[in-house]
Amino acid sequence: MGDTRRWFWLGGVALLFAFIYLLHPILTPFLVALLLAYLFDPVVDRLEKLGLSRTWGVVTVFALFTLIVVALLLVLIPMLAKQLLRLYELAPQMLDWLQHSAVPWVQSKLGLSDGFWKFDKVKAAISEHMGQTTDIVGVVLSQATASSLALIGWLANLVLIPVVAFYLLRDWDLMMAKIRSLLPRHREERIMTLTGECHEVLGAFVRGQLLVMVALGFIYAAGLMLVGLELGLLIGLIAGLAAIVPYMGFVIGIGAALIAGLFQFGGDLYPMVGIVAVFMVGQALEGMVLTPLLVGDRIGLHPVAVIFAILAGGELFGFTGILLALPVAAVIMVLVRHMHDLYKDSDIYSGAEDPDL
Repeated sequence: MGDTRRWFWLGGVALLFAFIYLLHPILTPFLVALLLAYLFDPVVDRLEKLGLSRTWGVVTVFALFTLIVVALLLVLIPMLAKQLLRLYELAPQMLDWLQHSAVPWVQSKLGLSDGFWKFDKVKAAISEHMGQTTDIVGVVLSQATASSLALIGWLANLVLIPVVAFYLLRDWDLMMAKIRSLLPRHREERIMTLTGECHEVLGAFVRGQLLVMVALGFIYAAGLMLVGLELGLLIGLIAGLAAIVPYMGFVIGIGAALIAGLFQFGGDLYPMVGIVAVFMVGQALEGMVLTPLLVGDRIGLHPVAVIFAILAGGELFGFTGILLALPVAAVIMVLVRHMHDLYKDSDIYSGAEDPDL
């Protein structure tokens, strides 16, 4: 009976992976909607406690979220477009600097041959591509409209996300209650304990780290723009997104900002010190204020586990795998921790099975 049950569960897991693999092209809007419902469920629960019905609580949350997103898009998109165009214009100068300053310095230090990097071919290829058009928006539009069916499908998915998220969020508590009612009665307590720990990990990482990323992106972008860096908004937002892994946003952001500062300020001391100060302040705020306040002392995912999970999920299932990577990693981490505790309490670890050993 035990072997049959074990094979039944293994078959169920295999079918689940096969289902995800076969349907992953259409799963993205549903997973994004599920993520939004998970993120906003605590907010709707609080609104219910204040006297609003579940439906009106969801409507209120969606209305506020939509207003915030629209306002950010109206402000950020024009600014980002200008900075992307500026980056587009600076690319040849950056290549010249790499070819005539940075690469010769590295070659002299490492003893490499002059033609090792083949930068002439790289620069020629990029310059040829850039010479085809000076309108980056035109490039994006031409690619987006290359296939009308793909564009229609993308728009349909974009519209589908809020619709699915609305219904999931409205019925979230009912769905959780129904799922719990289907659990085996003698295993319910253990399963709910494991589920609660997975929720703690995901809550600490998804909700907490997401807020940390947003805050750091704002701090870095605002600070770099105050310093006067032309690409400050773009670099700040990229650094905030990279902060999904601790310290990665700091490393990527300060490296890109210093390189951009060299081109804009010509190595002038004060702006470069200002760039470094922005990232030092951001890093200090993250460690002393943002992470303790927004994430707390709840157990999160190890940075190496985050990197591996995202890369593995993307390799196996594309963007759908990236969305599934962190929840799956959180569940695996919780299960591994419980297996570790069971092993430490077992006779195998203590040696009670064979006292002669």
